[in-house]
Amino acid sequence: MKKILAALFALIAVVGALVAYNWLRDNKMPNFYGKAQLYVNEGDTPEDVISSLRSQLKILSENRLRKVFNAKSVATYIKPGHYTVDSKSTSVYVARMLNNGWQTPVSLTLSGSLRTREELARKISRQIRIDSVSVMRAFEDSSLMASYGASTDNVFPAFFPATYSLYWNASLTDLLDRCRKASDAFWTDDNKVKAASVGLTPSQAVVLASIVKGESNYQPEYAKIAGVYLNRIKRGMLLQADPTVAYCYDYALKRVLFRHLEIDSPYNTYKYAGLPPGPINVPDKEYIEAVLNPDYGGGSLFFCASPSLDGTHVFAKTAEAHARNAKAFQKSLK
Repeated sequence: MKKILAALFALIAVVGALVAYNWLRDNKMPNFYGKAQLYVNEGDTPEDVISSLRSQLKILSENRLRKVFNAKSVATYIKPGHYTVDSKSTSVYVARMLNNGWQTPVSLTLSGSLRTREELARKISRQIRIDSVSVMRAFEDSSLMASYGASTDNVFPAFFPATYSLYWNASLTDLLDRCRKASDAFWTDDNKVKAASVGLTPSQAVVLASIVKGESNYQPEYAKIAGVYLNRIKRGMLLQADPTVAYCYDYALKRVLFRHLEIDSPYNTYKYAGLPPGPINVPDKEYIEAVLNPDYGGGSLFFCASPSLDGTHVFAKTAEAHARNAKAFQKSLK
């Protein structure tokens, strides 16, 4: 009898040890080696998840992972999103992460060439789950655009250039809310005073910044170009900014020619005085700061591309000096 009891206790101890080991292996011991960025879409299954993980890292035991997924009903509760799995992750943690939607945010950056709605839609759709068609459809929603200070004709005022931390399955409205907060944070009382000191409202400063962006990507000149346009505004001169004409043609022109200057649009600064009614792109923060801290260049009223063809510009105070600079540039092209 004692031998039977001893054997029974030994069996219970072995079973208990196995149960404890299995629990520890699933709950406390990592089941992965490496790191994976996991993107889960609507309709994805546990097998889809395992396949994606397998392509990015080593799964120490796929069978254990499947058993945990089954025990935790991952097939029923799995939520779309972006998740990170690494060498510290256990099978149970990954199952709970998928079931509870414990996402890892992604970084969405608005910068670079954002001159058209199509470019903007592509930029957004490449970084979060929403597709470009849905973004373009939202751009046609007049009520939505109006709620963010934009319109279906010009969506740029709704966006503010920055890097945002968002969930991968965030909506466009989530992004627009973040843009509004970033814009509000930028327009401190100090920056509003700076805008007023150069004769502009914050929205007008953004419009001018978008023109400066259209003119140059050489940062040392941003403030000088802003200064030229502000000098022209103060004198009541037409801005005559080629990028605003390019905007009228949806940036389809290779070069702005004299015949293009006749287009009848409030964005054509060769025809209409003052700033256009809205920005012609999404200007980066550096361009806005250049407008708020302009370099008036001693009264410069003109600039043209440098004959060195290096992307810089030469500035002039008189039309005669500008004509000479323009002639030198044209000569360099030949």
